[in-house]
Amino acid sequence: MGWNKKYVSKYIAALLTILLVSCSISYKLEGGSINYDLTKTIHISDFPNRTPFYSQLSAMFNLALRKRFIEQTRLKEASSNADIEIEGEINNFDVANMAVKSDAYASQARLTISVHVQYTNNKETGKNVDQTFSANRDFPSTQSIDDVQDQLVPQIISDLIDQIYNSTVANW
Repeated sequence: MGWNKKYVSKYIAALLTILLVSCSISYKLEGGSINYDLTKTIHISDFPNRTPFYSQLSAMFNLALRKRFIEQTRLKEASSNADIEIEGEINNFDVANMAVKSDAYASQARLTISVHVQYTNNKETGKNVDQTFSANRDFPSTQSIDDVQDQLVPQIISDLIDQIYNSTVANW
């Protein structure tokens, strides 16, 4: 045969190298829909907890929301007259029984937290969001909310922050 294994393997290696070098996929998830030529500043108001439950909820949520927008965008915080303004409130902290067993007792309970958000883009029309976001976690009904809330609330806050970020600046 005219083809030597040595030359075939070199040919395949060279072809693969060219293919890998010439094909590249580039994507960016940071502040996907923000026009940084127009939009430079952000103001995030404190979100009060309008529920009588979990006193540290507001502080935890506010810190996580600020952290996400400051770390994942190029926006600078402003105390007033910001290009983007975010405000709202935590308006629901609810525990409900979910899965009912054959003996008519619930085997699962669900903690749901809801946040109403008003996102205003003062630089670009049509980008405003006025929406309520909710997230939840299930837990065994044999446990009380006091036993599980310290574990579940940070997870729910993370989900809420993802939803808010994706609906406002990531445009997902």
